[in-house]
Amino acid sequence: MADKARIVIIGGGVAGIEVATSLGRGGKAEVVLADRSLSHVWKPMLHTFAAGTARPDRQKVDFFAQARRNGFRFQPGTLIGVDRPARRVRLAVEAAQGRPEADLAYDLLVLAIGSRANDFGTPGVAEHCLTIDDLTEAESFHRQLRRHLLARLDSPEMLEVAIVGGGATGVELAAELKHAINLASAYGSPDLPRRLRLTLIESGPRLLPAFPERVSRAAARTLSDLAVEVRTGAMVTGADASGYTLKDGSRISAGLKVWAAGVKAPDVLGAVEGLERSRIGQLVVGPDLRTTRDPAIVALGDCASQADPKTGKSVPATAQAARQQAQHFASHLGRAWARGDTVATALPPFHYVEKGAIVSLADFNGWGTLGRYTFGGGRLNGLSARLTHDLLYRQHQIGLYGPLRGTMTWILDDLDHLISPPVSLD
Repeated sequence: MADKARIVIIGGGVAGIEVATSLGRGGKAEVVLADRSLSHVWKPMLHTFAAGTARPDRQKVDFFAQARRNGFRFQPGTLIGVDRPARRVRLAVEAAQGRPEADLAYDLLVLAIGSRANDFGTPGVAEHCLTIDDLTEAESFHRQLRRHLLARLDSPEMLEVAIVGGGATGVELAAELKHAINLASAYGSPDLPRRLRLTLIESGPRLLPAFPERVSRAAARTLSDLAVEVRTGAMVTGADASGYTLKDGSRISAGLKVWAAGVKAPDVLGAVEGLERSRIGQLVVGPDLRTTRDPAIVALGDCASQADPKTGKSVPATAQAARQQAQHFASHLGRAWARGDTVATALPPFHYVEKGAIVSLADFNGWGTLGRYTFGGGRLNGLSARLTHDLLYRQHQIGLYGPLRGTMTWILDDLDHLISPPVSLD
């Protein structure tokens, strides 16, 4: 390639930051990563930031620093428009004086902007419920939780929290909140755990529908032992300032309400006109991860809808799938460049490999299923599942930082746990 290709990546989640880091290190292209946030966090940790049992400042990856170390450029901004014929992207940039815009030209546009909870148009949810789809929202929830806790340190009033969604996010958040309250009670309010009324609401017949039924039953038993009220087969029809209304007409009161149900593509994808989309707004991509109507646009992770060319099944909207797509795309594009090809070169089809799934309920319990490509398959329970859950995150860190820096970060995290409070109090 005489001139370097211009690659613009929108979204700094698992897929976006891995592609930017890999292609930036290769030095074969002008790579720009854009995100509305200034730092990356691993999305499966958001519930721990919301509960206050992990410190975001210790786990964030600064985009500017990552870009400087790995040969790409970071551009703060939120996607507001794509001119496909001209191959240009418009971003809104938060600034002290209004919202100036940035305009970026591309030869290849990579969209990796993740997904959001889906409220299915339920009345009152947008106005009265919190979500934890990104770091800003997780930190906002924690601030509200902290205010509620402080108000109840010397008060007999109950703290009522209700979470809608019995998937991994809702179940893990419920357990993490119980863990956080237990830890916080050691700082001046020993009866605080008894004054937490926590309800988990799931419209389906069981929790964790993506896991085997035995895991669903075990998770429900663990939460019940923790005094979490689990309501399955409960359809929420409305939310207001004081709680939820269910389809049967009953009420669940809650001062703090979290919506963690459903998955949909972010509304901002509407700025990319003329592309094929799934029923939940994802961009439909072919076997090589390029959108079906524009080969100059690639979609990765939760915002992409792909049928695996081998099995015909939809690739799941998980961090595992996003990471596999990012690694496939970046490695094969790098090899194409080594042969002297361009960004328009067709890449080999992506095949998703199910390596298993893990759910960790704070320090209380955990379960995992291993795919047949991971140690021949099998099951994980308790401590082994929780450790594996943590190892997946450490693997992600090492991929971003390299073996030495990634290992040092792990060590520093462990040292920090020895000197910092186990739950965020400030």
